[in-house]
Order: sequence, then structure tokens, then C-alpha cells
Amino acid sequence: MKLIGPFSQIIPLTGLPLKGALPDAQLTIIEDGGVVTHEGKIVTIGDYNELRNQYSHALPVLIYGPAVLLPGFIDCHTHICFDGNRSRDYAMRIAGKTYLDIARAGGGIWDSVMKTRAASIETLRNNTAARANRHLQEGVTTIEVKSGYGLSVNEEIKMLQAIRQAGEHTKATLVPTCLAAHMMPKDYAGTDYLKEVVEKLLPAINCKRVDIFIEETAFSAAEALPYLLKAKELGFALTVHADQFSSGGSAIAVAAGACSADHLEASNEEDITRLANADIVAVVLPGASLGLGMHYAPARKLLDAGACVAIASDWNPGSAPMGDLLLQAAVMSAAEKLSTAEVLAGLTFRAARALQLDHVGRLAAGFAADMQVYPTNDYRDLLYYQGKMKPSQVWKGGEKI
Repeated sequence: MKLIGPFSQIIPLTGLPLKGALPDAQLTIIEDGGVVTHEGKIVTIGDYNELRNQYSHALPVLIYGPAVLLPGFIDCHTHICFDGNRSRDYAMRIAGKTYLDIARAGGGIWDSVMKTRAASIETLRNNTAARANRHLQEGVTTIEVKSGYGLSVNEEIKMLQAIRQAGEHTKATLVPTCLAAHMMPKDYAGTDYLKEVVEKLLPAINCKRVDIFIEETAFSAAEALPYLLKAKELGFALTVHADQFSSGGSAIAVAAGACSADHLEASNEEDITRLANADIVAVVLPGASLGLGMHYAPARKLLDAGACVAIASDWNPGSAPMGDLLLQAAVMSAAEKLSTAEVLAGLTFRAARALQLDHVGRLAAGFAADMQVYPTNDYRDLLYYQGKMKPSQVWKGGEKI
């Protein structure tokens, strides 16, 4: 058993609702606090001196100087399993070329598909683990990782195997998601790709989540709903790339009973109301907006309507190559007028809900001791410095990284 502290402030993110707007006044702030951990879990948190007296037998782990303790962040939407990059695409985009211009020039998702297919499983494993470990150093202790750059039965299996293997080379928790329905493969010779995925790929994978990209350049709503329902029948949890460039995807996500609808840049008032009234997490991806030079998802309207809003990085080789979750969230908070409480909730327990995880995202008894400390005495500095302040210490399952 360990007693870690004292911390200038502990922000446990307990007692907060899953849905709706959150003023900072609702945050619990424990001054001069400590945390007792045992076998990877939190035993209790509270006043450091009181805990020191109560748990005198605990091994002390002293914290010196200003320190704000938070739960580890949860990135509930990434594409960090890939090879190569698309800097050429980015240069073309900022020079004014359109998505179609770039695709016609051999860029876009298909470029990443070809590079990822050419990579060995060892290369993909190492790439994924390296990116996960960078995330971990920046306080992200749980990371969803999608396939989707294979776009064939064998190549998607290879990607998902690489993600599983990468989990053995990082202390971060990796949550794999099958995104075989990222786009229609250009080299597919059959007549019904999604049917082949359902019949041949989904029964063959050790993965609990399925995703699909609903968009004019990917799959239609009419194609997506039966695919999602079939995946659900097979026991998969569902998530959807929805409303990125056009509306319609989030309605399918709600109809299918998905855990989350992600992107939402094009969501209209009807979509917002629907998402707010459903048991679904609205995942906004500011990194994609930054990378594409487009407006943010309507996070403020979603929260005010009563939605559960999580914030994820969308780390990928095309639209969101930065992969800095806190920086993205901080910049979006200024644009969308999100409170600090709303941002922290969106990076922790609300993101955990998108992944159906109930043991991470808060600092409370029984939760995993996934924690991070920032070198300041005021939690508000995290967003004030717009993501430039990084954690000085990170614990995963009670183990210091």
C-alpha cells in the first residue's frame, strides 16, 4: 500500500453528471491532498495529513513542489496504427487543393492504406506502441486504436493483431476497434464488401468494437444501418464516424444504439437534439478541425442541449497528425467556450463512457490508479497554457511511468 502526496490540489472529477453543461463551480477540489493506492487501484483520497495518520503503515511516496493531480486522460478515438505519413497531402491542402484534388493525385485515405498494407506486422506494432507511449508520457493512460488502413479481411486482421501486440509494449491500455468500413476499397473485386466483412472478418477477430464511416466518400446511411445491426447481433459494441462533412450519420448511430457518434462537425440542430436525448456519447475531434482548417463540432450547443460530450484526438496520418490531446482540447475550449470542468470531463470519465469503461476517468475508491500530476498549484493553468504544460509524473495502475 502506498500513500502518494501531498498535492497542492486533487481534482477527482467525482460527483459530476455524465451529461450536460458543467460550470467550474461543480468541481470538487481537494487542497493539500493525498491518494492511497493498493494493487493498482485507489483505496481512498483526502486530506494528506489525515491519511498519513490513518494509513501510517503505507509506503510514503512524497511529492515535492506545486502539484495538481488529475485522472489519466482517455483518448477514445485514434488511428495510431499506420505506416508512412501524408505530409504531401497536407502541403496540398494548405495550398488550396480540395479533398478530391488530393485523392486524384494519389493522396487521401487510400495512400495510407497502401503504405500500411506494405508494412510488416512488426512495423505496425512498433509504430503503434511508440505513439501510445508518447501519449502515455503526456498523461493519456487509455487509448482507443482503430484499424481501417487494411481494407481487406487479411490486412484488417493484421492491423488488429498489431494493435494487440502493441499493447504488450506499452503500459497504456489499448482498446482496439475494427474500422474495416473506413471506405470502399478501391481494389475490391466482389459485389458486397460490407457483407464480406460481416461474414468473414468479424467472426475471425478478437475485438469487441466495430466502427463505420458514414459519408458521401465512404458508406451511405442506408448501407451503414444494416451493417451496424448485424455487428451488434454478433456481440460488438458500436461507434460511428458521423456528420463530419454532411449530416445523417449521427441519426444512424442513435438508431443502431451505438456507444458514440464521433466527429459531428456538420451536425444540425435536429442532430444535436437527437444526440442529447439518446444514451450515446458525442465525441468531438478538434484535431481534425485543426488539420483540415474547418470549423469545430458544436460542442457548446451539444452540452447546452444536455448531451454527453467527450473530446478525442483523432490522431491519424491524414487530417489529425499532431496527436496532442490536451493542446487540441485547450484550443477548442477557447473557440467553443467550454469550461475547464467540461474539458476535463470530456477527457476523462465522459470519454470512458464512450468506451464502456467504468473503472477509469475519476479518482475514487475502487477506480484504477491511473493518474497524472502537473507542476502547478492551480488546475486552471492546464488550459491557460493551451496544452504547453505537460505532466511531470504519470501513474498507470499505481505504477509510476
